[in-house]
Amino acid sequence: MERTVRTIRIRHEDIGEELTDAEAMAALAGETFPIRERVPEAAGEAFDWLSWYAAWRAARGLTAGDAGPTHLKLEAADGFEAIVPWEQLSGAAVVFAMDGGPLAKNGPLRFYVPNGTSKCLNVKQVIGISIERDRNFRGEASYGFKTTFQPEELRKGV
Repeated sequence: MERTVRTIRIRHEDIGEELTDAEAMAALAGETFPIRERVPEAAGEAFDWLSWYAAWRAARGLTAGDAGPTHLKLEAADGFEAIVPWEQLSGAAVVFAMDGGPLAKNGPLRFYVPNGTSKCLNVKQVIGISIERDRNFRGEASYGFKTTFQPEELRKGV
């Protein structure tokens, strides 16, 4: 059986945009754990979001003195988007594998925010992650299906 690698786009205003995959993200995060340790009704192998972010920043030379993000924007393959205030990401976890292999149904990543303003914000099919800093950010989580599209997205059939 051939393994399909699904690309995840990471955006950061100081770094730009880069592409990665779930396996590389898990390796960078280091330690993994069963997601049920944080979200009892969920299944799969996960890594801690903030541990991944710290390792990712260090690998790119960003220092603790740099201004931190205000929020995270998650984009799903089906057009769902979520914006999560950075302070709600304590305990956030990213599921990257199920039964020893990549996520087939809800992948390439599934993002859980168990300590956020909703009971447990859960975004499946994550293909885009934007780490954002905006002085005007209101500090509220929001989520739903994308309602505006760029012309190039319409041409691609997004």
